[in-house]
Amino acid sequence: MAYYLGVDIGTSGTKTILVNTDGGILAEANASYPLLHPRPMWSEQDPEHWWKATVKTVRSVVRKSGVKKEEIRAIGLSGQMHGSVFLDKDDKVIRPALLWNDQRTVEECDEIESRAGGRKALIRMVANPAMTGFTAPKILWLRNNEPRNFDRLRKVLLPKDEIRRRLTGEYATEVSDASGMLLLDVKKRNWSKTLLSKLELDASLLGTVYESEDVTGTLTSAAAKSLGLTTDCKVVGGAGDCAANAIGTGVVKRGVLSTSIGTSGVMFVHSDEVQVDPQGRLHTFCHAVRGKWHMMGVNLTAGGALDWFRSSLCDDIRPPRGKSVFDVLNKEAAAVAAGSDGLYFLPYLTGERTPHADPLAKGCFVGLTLSHSRGHMARSVMEGVTYAMRDSLAIIEDLGVPVRECRVSGGGSKSKLWRQLQADVFGKKAVTINAEEGPAYGVALLAAVGDGAYKNIQQACDATVRVVTETPVQRSQKRKYDRRFPVYQRLYHALKEDFKRIAAAEG
Repeated sequence: MAYYLGVDIGTSGTKTILVNTDGGILAEANASYPLLHPRPMWSEQDPEHWWKATVKTVRSVVRKSGVKKEEIRAIGLSGQMHGSVFLDKDDKVIRPALLWNDQRTVEECDEIESRAGGRKALIRMVANPAMTGFTAPKILWLRNNEPRNFDRLRKVLLPKDEIRRRLTGEYATEVSDASGMLLLDVKKRNWSKTLLSKLELDASLLGTVYESEDVTGTLTSAAAKSLGLTTDCKVVGGAGDCAANAIGTGVVKRGVLSTSIGTSGVMFVHSDEVQVDPQGRLHTFCHAVRGKWHMMGVNLTAGGALDWFRSSLCDDIRPPRGKSVFDVLNKEAAAVAAGSDGLYFLPYLTGERTPHADPLAKGCFVGLTLSHSRGHMARSVMEGVTYAMRDSLAIIEDLGVPVRECRVSGGGSKSKLWRQLQADVFGKKAVTINAEEGPAYGVALLAAVGDGAYKNIQQACDATVRVVTETPVQRSQKRKYDRRFPVYQRLYHALKEDFKRIAAAEG
């Protein structure tokens, strides 16, 4: 029997699962680590925490499963996208990694667009505009602000690819994650020599690009000993967390939308051809499906907004035995009418990416009155996040991409209320699938494909991914949200200039 590991290096922690060739999950383990905010709107992590979490969770699932180490044939890697691991000539980490939700690179984004010959020219080169979360602006920030560190720089790796280096000794990445660096020619699925030249960056800084199911190496002796595995264990390309989650939910063909509410919110749709939003509001990246692409909208704060609300404003909640604070908030929110009695929440707590690309945007409640309760506020947070994700869906459909159903995942999919909100706000049936492990499950399937257990990832998904629940649209609720959604959209535009004034005043 052959078994496969899926390792997802997330923002708040690492999840590892072990699956068999039928896609059955034998064991899983999680390990958390801190997120650093040395300044407002900065977000960093120590890559050593990722490695320790990987070792801990892999050893845990192997122990729990009782599987022999020789039977674990391959590992798939997923991880938070866009983060920058800066290495020197001795493979030492130069400084903490800058993460996807770090907003310090506004000036560098302007520099990239200027060097590229303008926003439209940049989109023609790499299918996307410059955004603060992407990796290329982070490299330029290092050059502009920490020149001594830049002089030491020899390699730039994404989070999961730093773990790959620790596992195999190889500097490598794959097309889905590399797309989010803003240095990949997304159409040709390789590094953009043109843009690298314009940015005066050497291609030697970057790893070799593979397709997501390709084998990128095998475990070194040291890594095998640390993990309790063998040097025959392969490591496949894997995928960025968004593409990995789409694989894990079976979004490998047209007509199906993956929605994920984790720390961030993602709207992800498969595309057989390269489709680019000319305004650059949506991302166009390579899919983890060989030779395919996807379009994606990202909201920087989704489930993270409800977590902020819980941790900042709900210290007085004492949940019943066996229940969490989130269970209490869900119950209170479900008792409130759709629309939260006129209360709106803008979930821009760390700026926003889609569709506004505005690092200065702020979170806020609008419409508060003395009649509003904690339940109203909790529901408005959930509605605001779902409205923000509908912004992406509106663009996807405006570009002519068909969407028949939404496959929901992430922490938000565990809430019956939030599943219903997605169905009603999006106007699409919301379904869950048999595996809730998302990215980790997706890259475990890629590992199985890389090992030859399946011909391709579509075959793997057909054999393992099944719909288990369906949440239909409540038409009366949909009509209410259809009336409120334009109001939500106008609130950002009404406040946009004030967000700039707030930032200027604080600066």
